[in-house]
Amino acid sequence: MLNIEDILRFLPHRYPFLLVDRVLEMEPSKKIVALKNVTYNEEFFQGHFPDVRIMPGVLIVEAMAQAGGILLFHSIEKPETKFVLFSKIESMKFRRPVVPGDQIRMEGELLKSKNRFFYLRAKALVEGQVAAEGDLVASMFEREEFYGRP
Repeated sequence: MLNIEDILRFLPHRYPFLLVDRVLEMEPSKKIVALKNVTYNEEFFQGHFPDVRIMPGVLIVEAMAQAGGILLFHSIEKPETKFVLFSKIESMKFRRPVVPGDQIRMEGELLKSKNRFFYLRAKALVEGQVAAEGDLVASMFEREEFYGRP
């Protein structure tokens, strides 16, 4: 549904921190399914861990949050005037390691929004097995408000 060029128009992240490669499905204001291809060439594998390469859990959570950000930008009016920040992680559980060669399927469901806060239930799966799951909260700001300029 969205390729990497489309994703770059919505997320401010760039190499080496862009962690969504493709969006497979999206229903604005409801859900998203996105992919992250994990390769041996990822920079973080140089130090985590050189002998047993495991994707850091915090980066799996960040990948889920980035997928959620794409969903939010497709769920609001005038997304080009907004800036989204990750605010909170709740009840995150890690169930299996993610290693080079894995493909993470990130599934996110928008549970509710209240004022400028958006609540998302997220899951990261590898080969149908849950690698991580939990709830994420994002805060939305006007770009001008956040940056102090347009």
